[in-house]
Amino acid sequence: MSTSVHHAASPSPTQAHILDNAAWAALTGPHAHLAERVGRAARYPADVSPFTALEDPADPRAWDDLAALVGPGTVTPVTAVRTVPDGWEIVDSGEGVQMVDTALHAEPAPEAVRLGPADVPEILGLIALTQPGPFLPRTVELGTYLGIRDRGRLIALAGERLRPPGWTEISAVCTHPDHRGRGLATRLVRAVAASIRQRGDTPFLHAAASNTHAIRLYESIGFTLRRRTRFTLVRTPGGQSATRGRDEQEAGQPDERR
Repeated sequence: MSTSVHHAASPSPTQAHILDNAAWAALTGPHAHLAERVGRAARYPADVSPFTALEDPADPRAWDDLAALVGPGTVTPVTAVRTVPDGWEIVDSGEGVQMVDTALHAEPAPEAVRLGPADVPEILGLIALTQPGPFLPRTVELGTYLGIRDRGRLIALAGERLRPPGWTEISAVCTHPDHRGRGLATRLVRAVAASIRQRGDTPFLHAAASNTHAIRLYESIGFTLRRRTRFTLVRTPGGQSATRGRDEQEAGQPDERR
């Protein structure tokens, strides 16, 4: 199954774009206060986000720093890489797309409520049901999360994840199966985008390349394909981690499903 997507213009065919390594840009920029870092490698705390990132995936020293940061025999997702050095293992990988806001009509959603730490158990329940991507107990610290409730129950969610300078990723977009088809997720995406634009950032997002329904929907409301991406789950060299099974299960694929 394929979908028609339009490519956003690139500033230069040879110039690196900040979104090419968005996790690193976020961890060394607006999210630096959350970063755990060793030299050329950085990650979020394990209960905030599974993302780790390298300053330059082509630099062997960055991989050495990542191994020192996460420990031997540890499974961790790394963005913006397609190959790994000798001694490392690719456990899993997935193709995705990165889309940027070029014509989105952003507006507040009066029915949306801001979600915080007290809402996390309910958020985790909705995430487990809909599986839009990884969400952990402190993920709400990454940015603003908005929800829509029906008779007090959380039925739709969207929020902010990576924040490279000048950009903010919209993530965790999901709707309870009993309430789909009402445009709730789209209203939340527009509302989250309105807040992002208000502070001068541009919204972007990721989706699984196989999720053609979501890609078509995002394109229809004003997002444009910027590039294809790959999310790679790797194991560091050395002994097996005691938490290997948990790490593999929680890391997953950082895509967005509907």
